[in-house]
Amino acid sequence: MARKKQYIEEEVISKAMQLFWRNGYENTSMQMLEKEMGINKFSIYASFGNKEGLFLESLKCYKTKVNTIFNKFKNGTQGVNDIKQFFYDSVTLCLQDDNEKGCLVTNTYYEFSDTENPLVNEQMQSFMENLKSLFIEKLKIDSTKDEKTILKQANYLVLAKHGLATATKVNSQQEIEDYIEMTFNNL
Repeated sequence: MARKKQYIEEEVISKAMQLFWRNGYENTSMQMLEKEMGINKFSIYASFGNKEGLFLESLKCYKTKVNTIFNKFKNGTQGVNDIKQFFYDSVTLCLQDDNEKGCLVTNTYYEFSDTENPLVNEQMQSFMENLKSLFIEKLKIDSTKDEKTILKQANYLVLAKHGLATATKVNSQQEIEDYIEMTFNNL
């Protein structure tokens, strides 16, 4: 007969997500996870398979956390202004007291860029393709832009979003706002 879990899975995943967000995948040990989550290795392995399985669940948890700003962005009808608001909303999310600075997805994208981890790379690729598609959709609202310009601007915005996520770790609020304003002056 299986033992009943003595913890709430969503809560321990959220705690693991915060730890991975703060330290990255490689710099987060099983001992750190045990301490942060308040459960032992046996429970981690029983529930998530291994550290990678827990990390993938943490990425899903993060995506749920940012889902509100993505839905607002998807549902917008103001084109470039929707993208700009999405940048500001992303910064607000990163600077909330209970969140780590930066973006877990951007951090993961950088950390795993040189690895051959198909599960994590698939998650990152999917997220980046979705983001770029949303940028393209919003840029197409301006009917004066041709496809080539839209694609170049979408690529630029993906890179700008990565830069913005990194900037929230170290730059001041004014520097970040200046960065966003200059990014959109260049479109």
